[in-house]
Amino acid sequence: MSKVDLNLLVVFDAIIEEGSITLAASRVGMTQPAVSNAVARMRLVWNDPLFVKQGRGIRPTPRAIVLWQKFRTPLLEIREMNTQNHFDPASSERVFRIGITEHPADMLWLPLRQLMEVKAPNICIHSVPIHRNTEELLLDASIDLAVHYYVGNYKNINATWLFNNKLVCVVRPGHRLLKLLDSKGVLPLAQYLLEDHLMVSLSGEARANVDDVLESMGVKRKIAMAVNHFSLVASMLQQSDLVCVTPQSVVASAVSAKTLVVVPLSFDIDPAPISMLWHSRQDRDPGNIWIRQLISKSIDNEVVKIATSFNKIN
Repeated sequence: MSKVDLNLLVVFDAIIEEGSITLAASRVGMTQPAVSNAVARMRLVWNDPLFVKQGRGIRPTPRAIVLWQKFRTPLLEIREMNTQNHFDPASSERVFRIGITEHPADMLWLPLRQLMEVKAPNICIHSVPIHRNTEELLLDASIDLAVHYYVGNYKNINATWLFNNKLVCVVRPGHRLLKLLDSKGVLPLAQYLLEDHLMVSLSGEARANVDDVLESMGVKRKIAMAVNHFSLVASMLQQSDLVCVTPQSVVASAVSAKTLVVVPLSFDIDPAPISMLWHSRQDRDPGNIWIRQLISKSIDNEVVKIATSFNKIN
């Protein structure tokens, strides 16, 4: 490592993140041949190919990933010191890597992009899939921040609440359950349990918050289908007799369009708080502060829209 200068590490970091010599060259302001020469120097220093071809791009070798994880954090800290109080979103070409799951991304990505087209046209947002590895990704600086359900208390991870992920039970119009509501317009538990249920599982485990609630009452439901994409929920329900408890945001458009109907349940399901998370090393980074504020603003606007649409229905 003593033979490696900082500029070489910056190039290495750019190649890892971009997955392309051409894109890395553009990012660091070098020509493609210059970046290729830098890669040749890296290979000599570390005695490893470092990058191999994959489709139209390249991917890092296991050795390259280990090296990147070792110097990624100090490199970020150096970058943050150099950019302290000098972040201009209008001219910045920074790339933010955000850990996020599907349905918060569905809420956030379009309004975030629309704001950025006006305020920060050269900044890039790259999403990184997360599930139970949020802390790991933040700690090794693989992501700049995350939007996720989080109940940890790691001392170097900061969290701020964004919204409560409210759940609703929905079915297609004309579903037989809609004729079985009681005098208060609520579906009896016994009828709910008789149905075939659809759920979304990011882990592959056929269990969700609603199953914990049912277990506490000594009952269980039949999960007839489990999928790993929220984007499938509306179309599956619209064309079948499946029943689904899902976040409001997932079905807000379909409910507003009256292609799905909300079914009031006889039991409560606590909403899951969704937070924004970042490592304490980026507390004072002006760019990270800026993107956090933009995300908060975008989420606030979307939550109001969703709540308004459901209030109109109710």
